[in-house]
Amino acid sequence: MRKHTADSDHEFRTYAPGFWAGQDFSGWETSAWQLKNRITSLRQLEEHLVLAPEERSGVLLSGNKLAMAITPHYFNLIDRNDPDCPIRRQVIPRIEETWDNPDEMADPCGEDSHMPVPGLVHRYPDRVLFLVTDRCAAYCRYCTRSRVVSGAGEQELETNFEAAFRYLEEHTEVRDVLLSGGDALLFSDAKLERILKRLSAIPHIEFLRIGTRVPIFLPQRITPELCRMLQKYHPLWMSIHTNHPRELTLEVKEALERLANHGVPIGNQSVLLRGVNDDVETMKALVHKLLRCRVRPYYLYQCDLIEGSAHLRTSISKGIEIIEGLRGHTTGYAIPQFVIDAPGGGGKVPVNPDYVVHRDATRVIIRNYEGKIFEYPEPTLPSAAQPAVETTVSR
Repeated sequence: MRKHTADSDHEFRTYAPGFWAGQDFSGWETSAWQLKNRITSLRQLEEHLVLAPEERSGVLLSGNKLAMAITPHYFNLIDRNDPDCPIRRQVIPRIEETWDNPDEMADPCGEDSHMPVPGLVHRYPDRVLFLVTDRCAAYCRYCTRSRVVSGAGEQELETNFEAAFRYLEEHTEVRDVLLSGGDALLFSDAKLERILKRLSAIPHIEFLRIGTRVPIFLPQRITPELCRMLQKYHPLWMSIHTNHPRELTLEVKEALERLANHGVPIGNQSVLLRGVNDDVETMKALVHKLLRCRVRPYYLYQCDLIEGSAHLRTSISKGIEIIEGLRGHTTGYAIPQFVIDAPGGGGKVPVNPDYVVHRDATRVIIRNYEGKIFEYPEPTLPSAAQPAVETTVSR
């Protein structure tokens, strides 16, 4: 498979709506136009692309598991001549999605079994995941919640908002609420504000988070009005989802800066995907562009064992290799934590390169990013048989 990044991927570009040449694309800069004109059918795809057989079959056969929808902004990043384009691989179905794999699961993170009320996942002691919608601006083909998002699958997302608010009011150990779904930023400003206002009124909830791919799929949604509304509910954090440097267009950069200028700290969560970002060069270009957008690389996820995702999953050793290729070769701010969401609901488990070579009661032998070996002595405690020597300091 060819190298993923081109020179242009390292810079911020405005991608003119080339696929829509000769068509009316007035309104391109609005989120309403983008959502109305999403690519949702095989016919629309074939108007703009020559599909690989695996893609055409995927569109025909995988739609009963997860709908296809691609915003024009994001679709415009696709290389129409390259079936291995890293943008195509994320959003255009492939026949491999229909293949059975005994290791895969409908609910790989065990969310349904940690749901005390419909729509609220309480897996960690002091924080909850609040699934507020089942719709996204576009649908990632490796989506962890493909069982409930898009309305195409057999399972529907049921969220009981009032029961969730009551649960949060009663459980004073909860200090952190993450809004996700689906994507909460698809709500109108007024609807989203009603949720944020209600949560902010609960005294023991210390801060709120929004997990979203909207700034990447639909940067037109990040309006000054939205940012001013969010600013009223600080401390409010945002976790975005970006996998490839090409996704960070000039429009996306401006949207992210608008959020940052209104006091919203932003972290990025990437998923390690075969043929998309599974090499050090691509990941380094991505994290460097993120920092230039005032976004801190936060997590690099091993792809969950979601059904139909085997063609996109890499080995765990590939993720370790990428982290090792970043550590020491760029600023620490640019290095995400590589994690596995333990199958079945075990939560996030960090996975790191082995920098500790040896450890005993007297010393730790460590290696640095260059492979050089260093010894660090463990502190020597006073013997129990001998009183500690007192020292005095002259004044």
